[in-house]
Amino acid sequence: MQKLVVIGAGMASGRVLEHLRETAPDAFDITLFNAEPRGNYNRIMLSPVLSGEKSYEEIVTHDDAWYAGNAITCRFGEKVVSIDRDRKVVVGEKGEVPYDKLVIGTGSSAFIIPVPGHKLPGVVAFRDVEDTTAMVEASGKPGGKAVVIGGGLLGLEAAAALRLRGMDVTVLHIMGHLMERQLDEAAGYLLRKDLERRGINVLLKASTKEIVGEERVEAVHLEDGTVLPCDIVVMAVGIRPSVKLGMDAGLDCGRAIKVDAQMRTSDPDVFAVGECVEYDGNVFGLVAPLYDQAKVLARTLTGEEETFRMRELSTKLKVTGCNLFSAGDFSDKPGREDIVFRDPARGVYKRLVIENDKLVGAVMYGDVADGNWFFGLIKDGEDVADMRETLIFGPAYQGGDAADPLSAVAALPPEAEICGCNGVCKGAIVKAIEGGATDLGAIRAQTKASASCGTCTGLVEQVLSVTLGDEFVLPTAQPVCGCCDLTHEDVRLLIKSKELKSQEAVWQELGWKTRNGCHVCRPAINYYLLADWPLDYQDDPQSRFVNERNHANIQKDGTYSVMPRMWGGMTTPDELIAIAAAAKKYDAAVKVTGGQRIDLLGIRKEDLPAIWSDLNDAGMVSGHAYTKGLRTVKTCVGSDWCRFGTQDSTGLGIKLEKKLWGSWTPHKVKLAVSGCPRNCAEATCKDVGIICVDSGYQVSVAGAAGMDVKETERLKDVATEDEAIEWTTAFIQLYRENAKYLDRPYKWVAKVGLDWVKEVLADPATRAALVDRFEISQSVYQKDPWAERAEPEAARRFHPLADLTVEAAE
Repeated sequence: MQKLVVIGAGMASGRVLEHLRETAPDAFDITLFNAEPRGNYNRIMLSPVLSGEKSYEEIVTHDDAWYAGNAITCRFGEKVVSIDRDRKVVVGEKGEVPYDKLVIGTGSSAFIIPVPGHKLPGVVAFRDVEDTTAMVEASGKPGGKAVVIGGGLLGLEAAAALRLRGMDVTVLHIMGHLMERQLDEAAGYLLRKDLERRGINVLLKASTKEIVGEERVEAVHLEDGTVLPCDIVVMAVGIRPSVKLGMDAGLDCGRAIKVDAQMRTSDPDVFAVGECVEYDGNVFGLVAPLYDQAKVLARTLTGEEETFRMRELSTKLKVTGCNLFSAGDFSDKPGREDIVFRDPARGVYKRLVIENDKLVGAVMYGDVADGNWFFGLIKDGEDVADMRETLIFGPAYQGGDAADPLSAVAALPPEAEICGCNGVCKGAIVKAIEGGATDLGAIRAQTKASASCGTCTGLVEQVLSVTLGDEFVLPTAQPVCGCCDLTHEDVRLLIKSKELKSQEAVWQELGWKTRNGCHVCRPAINYYLLADWPLDYQDDPQSRFVNERNHANIQKDGTYSVMPRMWGGMTTPDELIAIAAAAKKYDAAVKVTGGQRIDLLGIRKEDLPAIWSDLNDAGMVSGHAYTKGLRTVKTCVGSDWCRFGTQDSTGLGIKLEKKLWGSWTPHKVKLAVSGCPRNCAEATCKDVGIICVDSGYQVSVAGAAGMDVKETERLKDVATEDEAIEWTTAFIQLYRENAKYLDRPYKWVAKVGLDWVKEVLADPATRAALVDRFEISQSVYQKDPWAERAEPEAARRFHPLADLTVEAAE
């Protein structure tokens, strides 16, 4: 076996190793160096890790078991000091390793603007797990502020993720519009508006003068005199190929390590791959060409003929709700014409650039469903003269059935690219399907399609649907977990129809494969049972997440936050005095939340019963800020105080909160009541929002203002407070009885359709029955958990030694 040494365990070199082990498993004795203390992970998915949508473990592509199973010697956390080409050895910090063939995959490093203060603690890039961890830690500070320098792909993903973690985020971009390399000015404007709606401040033509601070970052000063206080600065202004090892070894280098079309350097036994490579004057920062390089290099190493070719690339942004797509060249040049479509109400913008009857560029924002089809026209250089008049409307209007939502995918030719990251075309996916890959997981395993950034997942599913027809099962029909073969919907139906009233009955009757479920299914089953059988089923605390077990929000340092309920956002001087006294007594940080409540942070677990007791003595109960249940009802001051108020919004909010508090729901639920259409309580982005008008109350549902931003949809206009409360309660109960566990109301309504919800609730008898069932459940569950657990007997389990019990082990 030849000795192969690989420097760098990044995505490109990881793909090389995969190809080698698949095609020539016994050809090489492989040693893998990596300066990071870990193996390969999907770097382009660090954004979801930063936002909290994924864990680090979920983005690992090659774990220890993979390396061990493929007999790869790993030297992680060890930097390579030098390459001795004469002796053909790699010199690591812990010793030398000889090689017959050497692959350099050192990647790139973030460019840090050398302004004064750039070396202060708190200035980070966004390149690796350590950077991500630093940002997560900074976001844990209440009221934390972040400045992101750079309005490109990476900077905006970092900004969106930090905003989701609750930070006040400002993006600085030196150009006149965001993502100027990928977007034209119009699309950049729409992107900026979307980000600002999410609470992200965007400053364009902003030049950084210095970063200031004593022991760590405190503020960023701009050239125009603006001062931006901050706790962390994220530099996302570009990357530089890491080429020092190659240069020191005497390899031919330009901007990066120069390679030929077989990824061979100026030394015939040394190869390079990834972001440290320069080919034909080009360097690379996107994953798609890196995977192409990896495939070429693997074949070169095994003696096959393969040539690396440059290809057109497309761009998408991994920020939930910001849908953009760009491909090709959309710059202004003589002889070009634009086709532009704008729909301001929907926030949709499309621009196609045509030259010599060929599509050469496309920019889309808001509606990007046809992006891959346009991308295919650009790559293939297809003549579009005959479809000129309808081109902007996509493939469904080129002789297809415009009413068929899958017609665009059906119209794609086999060579159309579906997954840009991995270069997977439609034909390859169809071939895998015909070979037995009938779900998304199998497609990913066989073709790699949608296995990287995930933005093409919808397209892959559409190809599955077009190819398999009625045989295709949507991902929403996947099992609850590995413990069973049933979907959430099936489980809910069977619990009702079979009258299953205990967890044991569910495990037995529904064929659970494990003795007592797992951490995924137990919380869901516990909820379904208590929602369907409130008088028969006893809630199981051990089937709840830690926050719900301890009735407080656990923080990053192991302490908890406590939030007393303030009905409708109203409080009294006595309550404020009690809160202040508790904060002082237990050394808590005090935070005013967006939901018109006061949060006490930093409470030790053993002090929880005592602080609950103190707050109970002042007449305050749990705010349930930790639950899958009603959180808050936000209100404005309404007709009592506001000169524009049309109804008593505060009074209605208090009545709703007192009726609904303590209810368990599939996910958290937030309400708001605004006293007039000026909407000061922000009722139009809540799970249920009520706008008071002269004629009564407009009840709307299914809004969102978290990872997704969505305006509510009108459910019903009613004339009286009682009707507003009835419709709201009936809607909540309908959601409780039918939604999948961990689906917010907006996701549930999207699945069942608002028309169905309206149809069900329109019947007075059905509405009354839903309200009755809700009140039955409240008769069991509307009680203050703080008061119960403040009693001495119950308080014992909050002692530090309580963590050594069987409960903690489960």
